Amino acid sequence: MTNPLLDTSALPRFADLAPEHAEPALRKLIAEHRQKLATLLDNPDTTNFDSLVTRLEEMDHELCRVWSPVGHLQSVLGDPGWRDAYNTCLPLLTAHGTELSQNSKLQQAFERISASMPSDATPASRAVVNNALRDFRLAGVALSAEKKEQFREAKQQLAITQALFDQNVQDSTDAWHTQVDDEHVLAGLPTSVLDRAKMDAAEHKHGGWRLTLDYPTYHAVITHADDRELRKTFYRAWTTRASNHAENAKWDNSDNIEKILSLRHQLAQLVGFDNYADYSLATKMASSTDEVLEFLSDLVDRTRCGAEAELEALQKIAVEPLEAWDTSYYLEKLKCERYSVSDEMLRRYFPAERVQEGLFDLANQLYGVTLRVVESVAGWHETVQYFEVHDNEDALIGGFYIDLYARSGKRSGAWIDECIVRKNLAGEKIEPVGYLVCNFPPPDKDGISLLTHVDVITLFHEFGHMLHHLLTRVDYPSVAGMNGVPWDAVELPSQFMENFAWSYEVLKKTSGHVETGEPLPKDIFERLLESRKCGAALAMFRQLEFALFDFRIHADYEPDQGARTLEVLRLVREDVALIRHPEFNRFPMSFSHIFAGGYAAGYYSYKWAEVLAADAFSAFEENGLFDAKTAARFREEILEIGGSRDIMDAFVAFRGREPQLDALLRHSGIGEAA
Repeated sequence: MTNPLLDTSALPRFADLAPEHAEPALRKLIAEHRQKLATLLDNPDTTNFDSLVTRLEEMDHELCRVWSPVGHLQSVLGDPGWRDAYNTCLPLLTAHGTELSQNSKLQQAFERISASMPSDATPASRAVVNNALRDFRLAGVALSAEKKEQFREAKQQLAITQALFDQNVQDSTDAWHTQVDDEHVLAGLPTSVLDRAKMDAAEHKHGGWRLTLDYPTYHAVITHADDRELRKTFYRAWTTRASNHAENAKWDNSDNIEKILSLRHQLAQLVGFDNYADYSLATKMASSTDEVLEFLSDLVDRTRCGAEAELEALQKIAVEPLEAWDTSYYLEKLKCERYSVSDEMLRRYFPAERVQEGLFDLANQLYGVTLRVVESVAGWHETVQYFEVHDNEDALIGGFYIDLYARSGKRSGAWIDECIVRKNLAGEKIEPVGYLVCNFPPPDKDGISLLTHVDVITLFHEFGHMLHHLLTRVDYPSVAGMNGVPWDAVELPSQFMENFAWSYEVLKKTSGHVETGEPLPKDIFERLLESRKCGAALAMFRQLEFALFDFRIHADYEPDQGARTLEVLRLVREDVALIRHPEFNRFPMSFSHIFAGGYAAGYYSYKWAEVLAADAFSAFEENGLFDAKTAARFREEILEIGGSRDIMDAFVAFRGREPQLDALLRHSGIGEAA
């Protein structure tokens, strides 16, 4: 029987896929590709772009299509079989990628192709070749055989350890719960959270309420629970996940962090960089570690006054000296006091299905695309839906799966990932497909999930990423969609999209009261908009703390001193954290963005790209939120180009100038506070 993973004729056959398909499929495909490449390199015509580069693009596209369901399913299903399959295959895939990047014969062929490219070569084809030559260098193609082997081994071990880090965080999160039998302890919590906790307790044959550590529950407790001890309990559980201070320390990530930072430093030095931060910047917009640190320090200076004022306002309404588990709670109280808005009141206006419909209407209004659910496409869970995306002439652009709700075994957070990347080569055109994943409160007994406005912003953010993936016009997969885009610019489309969630014209169509269907009233929106700046400086300070911590542990790493993770975090917090963190806080042990994701020495990218996004959105504020010409320019200059063009040149082409910081500070009210 044919392995269903190897069937790339259509969408993944999720109903037919099983973990045991993964390793045989990857081994077979890698072996075939290895043989195809050897044949290509033996051909004297390898200096021809189409005979080599295009074939490599097609092979990589095929491999990514086979690997994508494996990586995806181990993130969204609590099936240990998929995790085992992923862990088995990851070293194979990593070794194959490094083998290609260290292939001297292949690199020399690319050098010849680069030298012979015609003057009228497309920007996309030039980007493919230039990126490949850069990646050859970053993978150590010029190293001795011995050092190449060291690089390969380090790369493989790094991939394995990063995966283990992420899985430890998930296991530690899923394993924790607390049983509450006294209803008074739960005062302040939303009814939806209490209903789920009561159902969960009953399923485990208990009375009372069983509260777990999924993000919707954690966020509800830390924001709404009147019982301070309950907030502290959840704060401790959340900030000690995957550490030696967790209730179960078997998932402690301390040693994994030491190994990850050591391996990254080793990789960077092998190919001639002083540290991993320098190595990381070789593929980013920022040109140096000094530029990044100056950018972050400037934001710290501009934000400090506002953050201190916000903290003082919180302390005035608190009944005790503020601790880390109090700030979200009193910030919610402050918003209620000053603006008469609360998460619980707003939630009634944002049923998930209505928000989704309004978001899709916005995409249609901006870019002329239509989204249609396709009931016949099977997903991996009963709540997953598949949507096709069509242009204004009803031609298919692509599609995406959407998986909105939290459940046990599913990785926390929100993200999009590639299922299929756009390809239009050798007479075959493949449309892009993606996965959009969130962790919103699961539907209640009536099938309704109510979102906070923060959840709405999250959905807009991820959908911005999805539009970037879907609307690309680039034909080469390696620079289509988000591929080839510098990591510190990849958040531009997503953070840009967030701004629309602060527009009344948008929210009027994206809201509908759960009982009456009435859209969000204008007076409530006005109060919500006023509350946007409440806590913005403290939130900025928190992100700057994370960014500085990430950058410094990579830029300042010394092998003889080790990771010094908690020491570096303490030093950063002394400078930029206004809230005292308790000694037990072990936040780094669950910081998957940098220790398991793509943000190593790159967490600053969120703020860097936010400057670009706020400035880009200001063009819509100036010309009209739904101005067709502005939307068309943004689509053409930013969303469609993938990694085929220098992103600063693209931004200037859209905005008419280089980005400025003013819009970000204005949106957050930080400039006013300063």
